[in-house]
Amino acid sequence: MSLATLTLNDGVVLPAIGFGTYRLKGGEGADTIARAIITGYRLLDSAFNYENEGTVGAAIRRAGVPRDEVLVASKLPGRHHAYDAALATVEELLFRTGLDHLDLYLIHWPNPRQGLFVEAWQALIEARRRGLVRSIGVCNFLPAHLDRLVEATGVTPAVNQIELHPYFPQDAQRAADRARGIVTQAWSPLGRASTVLHDPVLETIARRLGRSIPQVILRWHVQLGVQPLPKASSPERQADNLDLSGFELTDDDMAAIAGLARPDGRIKDQDPARYEEF
Repeated sequence: MSLATLTLNDGVVLPAIGFGTYRLKGGEGADTIARAIITGYRLLDSAFNYENEGTVGAAIRRAGVPRDEVLVASKLPGRHHAYDAALATVEELLFRTGLDHLDLYLIHWPNPRQGLFVEAWQALIEARRRGLVRSIGVCNFLPAHLDRLVEATGVTPAVNQIELHPYFPQDAQRAADRARGIVTQAWSPLGRASTVLHDPVLETIARRLGRSIPQVILRWHVQLGVQPLPKASSPERQADNLDLSGFELTDDDMAAIAGLARPDGRIKDQDPARYEEF
């Protein structure tokens, strides 16, 4: 069975799984990302705050895969939400990567204390109009933030990227995204290699299927209609994370994983509040 793709509300089609590039920098990072492309990943997720947008551009050139076969995503930092600053950040990103356009560009965090995320969204709409980006979206936005964007501009984000893993499944936010026609992406889909990778429920499912626990978790995301963005440095793990099409979780499996949700399931060092400083 092949994995279903995800069609955004603007018609752009995303693969079922992407590749996270957080902390992958420099020559070694470019080699790691290039290996991921060669392995078969077709969406690369970066950000201004990762300080590796140039690395991603270099990786695409090293991989030798045609540019139109690879989707590139990045994110606008909270400190650049002013309209002119946001547009300049997009333009600088293209200079830095050596690309002529970006496929997906997101507001990294609403930065509510500053209160300029609507202005930033207007800048992203203009960037799309100019052909600098194909699709635009957000990260870590709550339903009220999403509605403010739509009320102010009439344009709904194509994507909302949020923390999402079995211990923090974000049922309400996923439902809110879905109701608005927004695709949910998952950052840290494996829980930053936390105790979730040793959970006995997931271990039992993985053993029965003859799969790894990361594969079970990523397959769970796919069956929820969420696009996971795992990061892996080793070629073996990159291939393992991408190999999700030869099995399927049962309804009982999905229910068992749903039961793993925890009130304290959020990754503590990745609380979205930290983005306010950016």
